[in-house]
Formats: sequence, C-alpha cells, structure tokens
Amino acid sequence: MATIHINAKPGDYASTVLLPGDPLRAKFIAEHFLTDVKQVNDVRNMLGFTGYYGNKRVSVMGTGMGIPSCSLYAIELITQFGVKNLIRVGSCGTVQDNIAIGDIIVAMGASTDSNVNRQRFMQHDFAALADFSLLQRVVERATKHETPIRVGNVFSSDLFYTPTPEIFSTLKSMGVLGIEMEAAGLYGVAAQYQARALTLLTVSDHITKQLHASSLERETSFTQMITLALDSVID
Repeated sequence: MATIHINAKPGDYASTVLLPGDPLRAKFIAEHFLTDVKQVNDVRNMLGFTGYYGNKRVSVMGTGMGIPSCSLYAIELITQFGVKNLIRVGSCGTVQDNIAIGDIIVAMGASTDSNVNRQRFMQHDFAALADFSLLQRVVERATKHETPIRVGNVFSSDLFYTPTPEIFSTLKSMGVLGIEMEAAGLYGVAAQYQARALTLLTVSDHITKQLHASSLERETSFTQMITLALDSVID
C-alpha cells in the first residue's frame, strides 16, 4: 500500500532496489540500464522506477541526502513493499592519497558520527556492516571482469559542511576509504528489519586535494559502478 512518502502500489517494487541519493540519477539509471520501465513513485519528486536488467526485475529510487532521508525510504520499502535487497549506489569523498576521482569503493562497514544506530542498539556501539552475500557477489563480479574496486570502511557523516575538519586526518590515519552520508544508517535499518544492504560508491571529491566532479558528472558518469551493482543483483 502507499505510504506518506511513496505512492506506489503493492508489487510495484522488485525485491532488489538500487538507491542513489539523487532522484535524477535514479531516472538516469532507469532510462539507460533498464527495459520495460515503469515509474512507481513521484512523491516529493523522489523518483522511483521498476524495470528489467536482462531477465532480472529490479527497481531504482532516489533517497535524498543524509541518514534520516535514506532511512525513512529504506524502512518503507522493506516494511510496506517487501524489498529484500537494498544497494546504495552513491558518491563519496576521500582523504586517502592513493584513491582518485572515479575510483569505486565498496563499503564493508560504515563508521559514523550519527547517533541513529546507538538509538537502535540500547546506546551501545553497533557495527554497521554490509550483507556478506551481496558483498561477496560484487567482489566476485569485479574480479571476474577486472573492475578495480576498494573494499573497506567508510565514514557516514551527519553534516556535509563539518565544523570539525580535523576529523579528516583521523579518518586518513585509520584507513577510512570514503566519506559519505548514508551507509551507516542504511546498514542499521537493514539489520533492524532483517533485510540485506550494501553500499557502492564512486569517488567524486578528493577533500584534501580540493578536487571535485561536476554535478552533471555525478548524475551521469558512474556507469561502471552501476553496471557492477546490476550485474551482482540477487533476486
């Protein structure tokens, strides 16, 4: 049934949904990667689509920016529309010298400055981890097709413009690969509601080197990551 944030009908979503932050990236994925596409959501222009990738039925939907926005869509997709697999396909920044714009990061785990998972976990520290079966499929597919990826920890920040930029040196020294705003919340939602989640990220910014992809590049140029995610779909 429709929710206050999603006006889809029962059965409109596939069991696997790709989740870019930008709804225009969801539209781009639907138009360029899927066939027999149907738009299934337009509430607040948070566009959602369902179609086929080969013979696999798959959906794609924007989540907006930040853990609160991503979490509410993830919860409604799981609890109201029966979604089982949620794969974030997003962008991130990095502070690591050996990671460049355009590199693909797979978030095995997600550290965070957010309190959302502590609220879920009785004020204890929750290890926000990707689903291993989804992670394994992506790594195997990337290895088979010789797609370079980096697998490891990312940092999900509550604030885009941080008041504590000294955190970047700590993240670098602790080996955090990417900095984004959703993965830790998505992994917490998946654990709470017994779903599977994974985050794939294309590096769009090098924070310490002051290098940035354009907004158009963010919307349209992440094709290698999207193909990797779709090729790894588990129905």
